[in-house]
Amino acid sequence: MSKPFYNVTTPVEGNDGVTRFTRIGVAFPTGEESKAIMTIELHATPVNGKLVIFPPKERDGGEE
Repeated sequence: MSKPFYNVTTPVEGNDGVTRFTRIGVAFPTGEESKAIMTIELHATPVNGKLVIFPPKERDGGEE
């Protein structure tokens, strides 16, 4: 069984006024039952200082 993870994204507003979320890392719960404490691995630094965490979509290996 693979370790559960969450996508770490940053919101970016496009020229058309629509906000899109760019994936910049992953977050892993630190314990078996823990959803409140996570380890976050960033692959980029958000310029706007904002992070948004989503559960993975099925195509990313999620169980939705």
